[in-house]
Amino acid sequence: MIQRVLKASVEVAGCVHASIGQGLLLFLGIEDNDTGEDIEWLCRKTASLRIFDDSNGVMNLNVTDIGGKIMVISQFTLHAMTKKGNRPSYIRAAKPDTAIPLYEEFISVMESMTGGKIASGIFGADMKVGLVNDGPVTIWMDSKNKE
Repeated sequence: MIQRVLKASVEVAGCVHASIGQGLLLFLGIEDNDTGEDIEWLCRKTASLRIFDDSNGVMNLNVTDIGGKIMVISQFTLHAMTKKGNRPSYIRAAKPDTAIPLYEEFISVMESMTGGKIASGIFGADMKVGLVNDGPVTIWMDSKNKE
């Protein structure tokens, strides 16, 4: 899930771990069947998204065009299944031994594609995320459903 933000921050254990100004806040959920190909597609698509206004007020610029920053937060709850009962199932979410390397790969690939340092949370930590959504602009992307 991608949110265009004016600013965002993540706290862990009561301390600010990372923060950004204008840019993108990415909530990344990884499934068991995700691969490096999914990471490449998501990074390329995200880095190229033209969701920032140009001088005419038209969403025509990407995050690097505006000199924006990117923050990535791991979030397994994006894969919640709510079909049965009232307690979500997270069976589709990858276990840490699969998810952590892909999460780290996502950050590395995004850094190389955008040429900038990517801020991030701490995988598996109890995090408090603060943001000011700009627009609001929120976009859902799924590497298994490339629409």
